[in-house]
Amino acid sequence: MAASSRQKVVVVGAGPVGSLAALYAASRGDEVEVYELRGDLRDPATVPLNFTKSINLALSERGITSIQQSHRSGLIDDVLRETIPMYGRMIHGRESGQLWEAAQAYDIHGRAINAVDRSTLNNALLDELERSPNVKLFFNHKLTGADFRTNKAWFERRIPGETPQPDSLGVAGRSPEIEVSYDYLIGADGAHSAARFHMMKFAHVDYQQEYIDTLWCEFRIPPSEKGEYRISPNHLHIWPGREFMFIALPSADKSFTCTLFAPEANYTALENAPHNLHAFFDEHFPGVCPELIDPEALNESFNLNPHLPIISIKCRPHHYSSTVVILGDAAHAVLPFYGQGLNAGLEDVRVLFEQLDKHGVYDPDTSVYTRSVRRQAAFQAYTDVRCDDAHAINDLSKENFLEMRAGVKSPLYKLRKSIEETIDRRLPFLGWRTQYARISFSTQRYSEVVQAVRHQSEVLGIGLTSALVTGAGALSVFMWKYPHLSPVSLFQWTLHSLAKGLSRLSR
Repeated sequence: MAASSRQKVVVVGAGPVGSLAALYAASRGDEVEVYELRGDLRDPATVPLNFTKSINLALSERGITSIQQSHRSGLIDDVLRETIPMYGRMIHGRESGQLWEAAQAYDIHGRAINAVDRSTLNNALLDELERSPNVKLFFNHKLTGADFRTNKAWFERRIPGETPQPDSLGVAGRSPEIEVSYDYLIGADGAHSAARFHMMKFAHVDYQQEYIDTLWCEFRIPPSEKGEYRISPNHLHIWPGREFMFIALPSADKSFTCTLFAPEANYTALENAPHNLHAFFDEHFPGVCPELIDPEALNESFNLNPHLPIISIKCRPHHYSSTVVILGDAAHAVLPFYGQGLNAGLEDVRVLFEQLDKHGVYDPDTSVYTRSVRRQAAFQAYTDVRCDDAHAINDLSKENFLEMRAGVKSPLYKLRKSIEETIDRRLPFLGWRTQYARISFSTQRYSEVVQAVRHQSEVLGIGLTSALVTGAGALSVFMWKYPHLSPVSLFQWTLHSLAKGLSRLSR
C-alpha cells in the first residue's frame, strides 16, 4: 500500500469487536492504536467491568464469516478448535413426578452454533494483533474526551495498583491525560460507551435505552466425578418457566456456565428469603438442584455473584462525519436471547470495511481530502445498512426471550416448526427457511430476515386456512355419509389423518 494512503486509526475498546476492527484496519495497512480501559484482557487477574464473567458466547455463521474475512491465516481455525458445537436446544421439565428432557434441533440440515468462552476468543484476537507490526495496544487507558472536528482524543492513563502522587495529578485530582490524533476513531467500548457519549456532542443522535424487567445471575454445573459432562454438551439446555428461565451452555473444562433470568421481583423475594432458593429451583427448574448443582454451591453462586440488569440500546446514526464510527454494543446493545450480540458486533466490522473498500477509501495514492470525503460516504452507507439491521435483531431477540421461556413447550410452536422444516427439507426450491436458520446459519441482513419471515407467515397462514376450510368441508361430507359416528370420533380421525400426512411428507 502506498505511504500516502496510510491512515491512523484509533480503536477504543479491545474486546472481540474492537480487536477484530483493529485487525481489519491493520490488514489494509493502517497504523492502528487500540486503547482499552481495563488491563490486558489476557491476564486472568484483570477484573471484568461487571465483576463477573459475561453470559457465555455463541458464535454462529455471521461471526465466523467476519473473522474469516480478516484474512488472518488460521485464526478462525484456532478459534473454532476451542468451541463446542450445539446442535439444538434441550428442554427440561417434570411431569407426574418424573424428570424428562426433549431435544429440539436448531436446523433441519444438522448445522450447529458454537459455544465459546469470551476469553478464548478475545485472547486469540489480541495475540493476532500483537503479532502485527502496525498495531499498538494500550491497556489501562480511559477515553475522557474527544473532538471529532479536529480529530483529537484524550485518554487518562491509569497504573494498576499504584496511587498517583499529588504533584503528578492533573485537573480535579485525575491522572494526567495524553492527547492522541487520528484520521478516524472506532468506538467499540460496549453498552456504556464513552466513544458514543462524546460522539453525541457532535452528531444529532436518536437514542433509546431500555432495561427490561429481568436480571441475570451466573451459576455453574461442575464436571462429574469422572471429569465428564453431566448433561449433553452439544445442546443449549433450557428450563423454561414462563416468566423466567434457567439455561446452561457447555464449557471446554466439561462444566456448564448457567444463567438464571428472572424478573427483579423474584430476585428481591429470594434475597429476602434465601431459604426459599432450593424450593424455587425445585418447582421451576426440576433436575438442577441437587442433581446437577450442589445446594451449597447454588447458595454460594446466588449470594456471591452479582444480580445484573440487561440493557437494550438503539441509536441512529452510527457515525459522525468522517471521523468517528461506533460498532457492537456501543451502537446497539442487543438482548442476549438470540445469541446474536457478539455475531452482530463482528458483522458490523465486516460491513463497515466492505463499505470503506467499496467507496475507494483504500485506493492507493488517494489525497487526504478525497479519502476523507469517501470515508464520510462509507460511514453514511454503513449507518444506513446497520441501523435497520441492528434495530431488527434487537426486536427479534426480545421476541425470542418469550419463545425460550415459554414458547418452546407450546404445541403450536412445535407444529409450526415441524411444518416449516418439512417444507425446507422436501421443497428446497421454494427457499423456505425457519427464522432461526436465517438468523444463525446465514449472513442475510436481519431486516431482510424480518421481511422474509413475515411473508412466509402470511403464506403459511393462507395455506393453513385453506386446509382448515377444505378439512371442514370434507368432515361435513363424512358426517353426512356416516351419521352414526360421533363428532369426537370424527375429530380424532381428522387429526390422525393430518398427522399421518405430515409424517409421510417429512420422511
